Amino acid sequence: MAIRDGYLKLGNLTIHHTYGGSGSPVLFIHGLGSSGYIEWRFNLVRTSRNHRVYAPDLPGYGRSDKPRAARYGIPYFAKTIDRYMQNRHLRGAAVVGTSMGGRIALELALRYPERVGKLVLVNSLGLGRPRIQPYYPVMLLPRLGESLLHGLRHGLRLAPSHLIRRVSARFTGATGDLEKTMSDEYLDHLREMYEAEGYTDAYLATVRSLGSPRSLIGMDVSRRLDHLEVPVLLIWGANDPLFPLEQARRALDLIPGSRLAVIEGAGHTPQAERPEEFNKQLAAFLRR
Repeated sequence: MAIRDGYLKLGNLTIHHTYGGSGSPVLFIHGLGSSGYIEWRFNLVRTSRNHRVYAPDLPGYGRSDKPRAARYGIPYFAKTIDRYMQNRHLRGAAVVGTSMGGRIALELALRYPERVGKLVLVNSLGLGRPRIQPYYPVMLLPRLGESLLHGLRHGLRLAPSHLIRRVSARFTGATGDLEKTMSDEYLDHLREMYEAEGYTDAYLATVRSLGSPRSLIGMDVSRRLDHLEVPVLLIWGANDPLFPLEQARRALDLIPGSRLAVIEGAGHTPQAERPEEFNKQLAAFLRR
């Protein structure tokens, strides 16, 4: 069965999702500033050969609704994913989350354990303090954050593709064939999302939720990792400038029976930078 995309209703919320394949279910959760169809563009088709795959766009992102009144943040996203899984009748699914999506996956496994049968964390938030990038504190400030996002949207619209790729790689540690990793189609999808009404508000609300003093205290769940009762695979790009490899190695010691696959030559997004190796590691774990 081919990969398809469509929409479904969760109460008053319309969610866009990408899905297809057959077999045991695998749910993919994207990171900040991305979507299901953007984040997992090199992974869904391959995984769907042996599994039924689902990749929803979180509220505020991709082509899903962007409600102004939403309390964007990890609890809201985890609750939405739980409702999505209820809608799709998913229990005991393999859940794959990257970056912020990894922290959502952890929340799901800890708060709604019946939903998760296996857990894959890809360069995940929540296993230690991230290395703060220079632009991040600006995002937390009223008006300045809005101005920065406006500038980014303007830059995406007007800057040449090679410059966008170079700047993005600087912050994510991406290497290799950037024209393939960040193809013109990928950049067009980003432009579409940045231009969507409500996206800037949703993005800034999420960043400010993650960066608030109260959230920072609870964001690191290292002390609760021993509560995980499902098989866990950590997949990590060795050159991640945001979440260093040491965090994954420490989590490996804290999660009973967990495994770690280090992808050399990859930065923050090994699923896109080294998709063949990523897909191989993921497929082997799902077979176990």
